[in-house]
Amino acid sequence: MLSPLPDLLIDPVVRAALTEDLGRAGDVTAQACLPEGKPLMAAFAARKEGRVAGLACARLAVAAMDPAARFEVLIPDGADAPAGAELARISGDARAILSAERVALNLMGRLSGIATLTRAYVRAVEGTRARIVCTRKTTPGLRALEKYAVRCGGGVNHRFGLDDAILIKDNHVAACGGVAQALERARAAASHLMKIEVEVDSLDQLDQALPFRPDVIMLDNFSLDDLKAAVARVAGAVPLEASGGVNLETVRAIAETGVDAISVGALTHSAPVLDIGLDAV
Repeated sequence: MLSPLPDLLIDPVVRAALTEDLGRAGDVTAQACLPEGKPLMAAFAARKEGRVAGLACARLAVAAMDPAARFEVLIPDGADAPAGAELARISGDARAILSAERVALNLMGRLSGIATLTRAYVRAVEGTRARIVCTRKTTPGLRALEKYAVRCGGGVNHRFGLDDAILIKDNHVAACGGVAQALERARAAASHLMKIEVEVDSLDQLDQALPFRPDVIMLDNFSLDDLKAAVARVAGAVPLEASGGVNLETVRAIAETGVDAISVGALTHSAPVLDIGLDAV
């Protein structure tokens, strides 16, 4: 079951976006055109088929402008919506709802787009052992929300930040003088709860890493043949993560090599926005 994000984490993002949009004078269009206190009922609807994520962003955007507004979820986060389906209905002050509209749609469209793309990757590897994993290639300020959207799409989260785990990348290896030196230092510094992952870019580097038994080994930009060789060489002793050059055309073949996880930066840095609209009903 998908666990929702606490409102405490979402509300600051929503309020910052509203503050940016309202500017110095508020919504002058709504103030000019709509009588004070005029009620409005409207529905958020998917204009294209997709996986839903971010309804709480819309709810909190409306509530920030009209605390008395009603918000009814019809298709929840993590569910699929056909084109034309109503995701939620709202009723409240017309000025407030229309002032919150763009922020609500921006966030819902962004997060639903990530969930929809993640769903496509997850479906592409069905029947294999590989799990689809996101990265830290997220929009600044939106990481918690975007990683939640990955979960809505059936994917799995990698690190949330630099303090989650030790991840030794190629530049760390170069600066330390080699894979072995980097892993020795990491082992000496890590607490008993801190996991260590190391990125390798060749089978030779894989052989250097294996004696240290890191918690995960990332195989960066390996060919399919080298991925298969790595899986055979490791024989389940260490979980393997494939990374680099992954897209919907290549992900199935990568998964079939037997790796445990496939990290995909595109989930968050290149997902198209899902087209969602708000229409009066």
